[in-house]
Amino acid sequence: MRSAGHGGEGQKYALTSDEDDADFWDFAREADGLFTPLREDEGARRVHLAGCFPQGGLLKSLDHVGSRRATAGNAWFDVLDADGATMGSYFVGEVTVVDAQPSAHGAGLVDLTLTLWCENALPGADGMWDLIRMGRLNHSGMWHDLAPEGRRAWLSVALWSRQYRRQKTVDTAAGQVFALDGRYIVDEDSFYCALGETINGPGGYFGWNLDALDDCLTGGWGAAPPFTLKWESSAEARAALSERVPTSDGEGSLFDLIVEIFEGRGINVVLR
Repeated sequence: MRSAGHGGEGQKYALTSDEDDADFWDFAREADGLFTPLREDEGARRVHLAGCFPQGGLLKSLDHVGSRRATAGNAWFDVLDADGATMGSYFVGEVTVVDAQPSAHGAGLVDLTLTLWCENALPGADGMWDLIRMGRLNHSGMWHDLAPEGRRAWLSVALWSRQYRRQKTVDTAAGQVFALDGRYIVDEDSFYCALGETINGPGGYFGWNLDALDDCLTGGWGAAPPFTLKWESSAEARAALSERVPTSDGEGSLFDLIVEIFEGRGINVVLR
């Protein structure tokens, strides 16, 4: 997580040059389009920033709208909390101003339209950022009704907000017993949503792919071996995680590979 400056009241986003942290570009009240790819599976974005007061390199580009010089460059797009502190950040490339209009948010402010490239601001992630901003990410199961795309976005914010949310980096005491609820595991991403919540509470992170899971099990992510994982409703989870994946010996089910990773790190997995 980057640590940027603090925004004023109502500011939810901030832009700062990637080349120079002292080159601050803008605060914005809204950033419509940041989480909406223009083309499926690509990072192209057309973003409308509301209530802006452009500065630095972004201000310079306003005089050149319509030309190549309207490209301000690469930047960090910070997501701010209600007090203006940075919750998480996205790297954005080729930030270009394509339109600027007077803003209804106040005298001297403008609404900007930018084009940029950002692969990591996943569709649906803004909803979880809003929960964190409003202090409402406070109970288990809030990801249960999300569509597959939403679960992936949930995991991304769980990872990139963990420092801001002070997710524990000191592991629990050895011998801890965790109960993993398998009833809502319908695919790989939902497994990681459930596991992160089990280890680190609502919105918690404990991996979002097999390599990341193995890394988390080395310590520093909230729990390290030895501990016991009681996997409730494991039969339902086994059926949902039946996808065949490559292994060193050929291939196996995703469920079996996950259990193998746990056991290989000294985790006692109890299937129930």
